[in-house]
Amino acid sequence: MRVVIFGSTGMVGQGVLRESLVAPDVEQVLAVIRTPTGVSHPRLREVKLEDFADLTPIIDELRGYDACFYCLGVSSVGLDEAAYTRVSYDYPMAAARTFAGLDPQTTFVYVSGAGTNVRGRQMWARVKGRAERDIIELLPNGYAFRPGLIQPTRGVRSKTGWYNAIYTAAGPLIPLLERIAPKYVTTTDRVGQAMLRAARVGFPDHIVENADLR
Repeated sequence: MRVVIFGSTGMVGQGVLRESLVAPDVEQVLAVIRTPTGVSHPRLREVKLEDFADLTPIIDELRGYDACFYCLGVSSVGLDEAAYTRVSYDYPMAAARTFAGLDPQTTFVYVSGAGTNVRGRQMWARVKGRAERDIIELLPNGYAFRPGLIQPTRGVRSKTGWYNAIYTAAGPLIPLLERIAPKYVTTTDRVGQAMLRAARVGFPDHIVENADLR
């Protein structure tokens, strides 16, 4: 199996990258990046892309892959709807359309979030809800993953400083929360393993809630 990862330097992407590289059935991983991952592995290649709304410059690099794990994202804090839409809708849709053109049977996993709702009251939920809907309509093997609280594992860290501060402060409470409310908590390695499962055998539903990412 050959997989492409977008957002491999983010918290979720780091976890997916690690799980892909340790999986014996993954023969090659292509990371589409702006900045290097810092990971050296014989099965990992990196290709740089300046504008994630236009994949034309790297389209030949994307041929022949079985799955795309789209983990690129941004917090909505401090962003207006237009700026957030560019990253959370325009970018993933550009990737989904590219893979639909290359091979419509490609497995495409879009990392969304718990509470996403195309008709929701919160701006981020509506934007991601549109992306979920349109990716699933475009690709027969398109999935939207909706993780809740994600615990970083195996050395994974967020690039967002205040996320790390929250995880550091809340770290001792996460195991307790996982015991009393397990359906709301997952880990970076579990999300990565679930993405590989989507590529191998699929999920019954195209929207995969946090409880199924355990």
